Order: sequence, then structure tokens, then C-alpha cells
Amino acid sequence: MPKKLTSVKVSLKLPYIGGVEGTWEPDKSERNAAWEMYVELITRISVAELKPDEGLLREALSSLHTLFDTTRKILRKYGPSIAQPKGKGNGNGNLSFGYLAVAVLNVVLRPVLAKWHPLLLDYETTKKSSVSRLEHEKQWDKNEELRRVLNEIRTVLIEYANLLAQVAGVPPLIVQRKNETRAD
Repeated sequence: MPKKLTSVKVSLKLPYIGGVEGTWEPDKSERNAAWEMYVELITRISVAELKPDEGLLREALSSLHTLFDTTRKILRKYGPSIAQPKGKGNGNGNLSFGYLAVAVLNVVLRPVLAKWHPLLLDYETTKKSSVSRLEHEKQWDKNEELRRVLNEIRTVLIEYANLLAQVAGVPPLIVQRKNETRAD
């Protein structure tokens, strides 16, 4: 059984706000919530490199979008206690699972999804029935740019996942494929 964690140093780089730093003292509910969120993150494309000839951008964006619903469910399941400050840090001055989870959603994911979902949707409407979705996406002039953005998000989500693993008391479970670029 892992040693009970009393506090963890947080240093999470977030675009636009610089980051969140401080000490977080998670309780049992937060450790359980961290485990649930960790499992969701590490089993999605969000922490796997999407190479140029792999996967669909639409599927990657949709997978990231589901993290909103997942996070809401976890926040509702564990209630207000996981949003109560437990520790000291910058930003709002205190850290909690709720604060970190909402910061990742609203600062990391929301701006990217708000920009790229409609751009990709507009492009998807130009697809001819004789062309596969994969081939059509490959022809998009913004394909490489979106893949680069997804990789930047991946870096932040891996940091977040590693923090959640530490809080949950488990070793990092993210398995890197051979020749995959490390994001952390």
C-alpha cells in the first residue's frame, strides 16, 4: 500500500496565466478524485503523441472535449470538499483538486477547443463523398498547425497527469511508444 501523501509541491505551467505553483495538501476525497481523473487522462489520445500520419484530428478534439463532462462528474461526485483550499499557492492563493481541474479545463482546453472545433467543422463540410475522412484531413492547410497545438496541450496534460498520479499515490502509468517524443 502506498504511503499516505500529506502534501505535494505543485508547479503546473499553464498557457496565458503562466502557471500554478504552491503546496497542495490533498485529503482522501481529493486523492480518489485525482485517481479517477488520472485514469481518464492516461487512457485518451490527450497524452499520446498524434504523429502526422496517425489518427483523426476530429477524434482528438472530441476526446479532449469529453474531459469537460468527466471533470464535471468527478466534481459533482465528490462535492464541494474537493474545491476547498488545502495548501498555499499562487493564482487564487490556495490549491485544491477543484481549482486545478477547472484551471486545466478553462485555461488549457477551452481556448483550443473554442478555436479549433469550428475551424475543423467548417473544413469538414467541404469533404467530397469519394474522399476518406483521413485523406480529407491530411489535405487541410491547418492540419500541421492543429497537430502542433495538440502536442503543446499534451505537454501540459502530461504534467497534470503526473501530478494526479503523485496525489493518488501511484507511479506514472503513461507508457511511451518507441520513438515517441517525450513531452515532460
